Amino acid sequence: MTITQLKYVLAVAEHQNFTKAAQKTFVTQPTLSMQIQKLEDELDIQIFDRSKKPIELTSIGKKIVEQAHHIVNEADRMQDVVDQDKGFIGGEFKLGIIPTITPTLLPMFLKTFTTKFPKVHLKIEELNTDDIITKINEGHLDAAIAATPLYQDKIKERVLYYEPFVGYIPATHRLAEKKKIDSVDLEIEDILLLEDGHCFRDGVVNLCKASKLSVDDKFQLESGSFETLIKLSDEGLGMTLLPYLHTLDVKEHQNKNLRYFNEPSPAREVSIIYSKSELKLQIINALYDTIASVVRGAIAFQDVKIISPVKAK
Repeated sequence: MTITQLKYVLAVAEHQNFTKAAQKTFVTQPTLSMQIQKLEDELDIQIFDRSKKPIELTSIGKKIVEQAHHIVNEADRMQDVVDQDKGFIGGEFKLGIIPTITPTLLPMFLKTFTTKFPKVHLKIEELNTDDIITKINEGHLDAAIAATPLYQDKIKERVLYYEPFVGYIPATHRLAEKKKIDSVDLEIEDILLLEDGHCFRDGVVNLCKASKLSVDDKFQLESGSFETLIKLSDEGLGMTLLPYLHTLDVKEHQNKNLRYFNEPSPAREVSIIYSKSELKLQIINALYDTIASVVRGAIAFQDVKIISPVKAK
């Protein structure tokens, strides 16, 4: 049994196809098939049911794959221990970021990080929170940036910053005359929301629930981007809530529509999250330090109230 064989097994289990798995592991399909067959012969079991399309794991195969994840991770840790001892910060690093954070945060830290750590090859993927959790647990992401807390036993969270919510209220809205707003001012029926699946949307809904307002599942309008919500607000279709960093990018003539909350301002907690195995911790620490130093200077709010992104049952 070899680590390489286990990596081939994991690749087939992920892609449910020998050809795709071979492409992803940079070997020929016959080589990959032969090595997996040798492992099955050695263990005297069948890991994959090849009669199914797509290929499926057998019952014992599922247990083998689960154990293979642990073994491959521990093997990777060996090189990780050496890298940390040498102070080496480099190599491939797979980072996930949720969509409501990517457009504002990534431009703030990416150039600084890549300049300071040129030997790190960042592979960045925009994913929703559920997919991030799955990929971290399966070893397909080294870390991610997401709204927390997530309450996941196998995942560590390190808070990067707290990002307040800001109201975007057009001149025709009932709250337009207010200089500052409170959560009790909000009526979910006239708030334009991100479409379902975004944790920022869940935070807004939970904020309204915390204010003891009735929440109707039939919202007027939902969209996949803050830019669209702003345009719809400008058309008089309602107000919306934005994460603070996004307000730094609104057009100058739109600044008059921004309304901050009275303190404590409702806010989301944004963290770098990663597996408790702590692989590639030196790169995680470098990312944490870079992002925290850049963002905390941009967010001057002191008194905030964290609104959980987790959906109420």
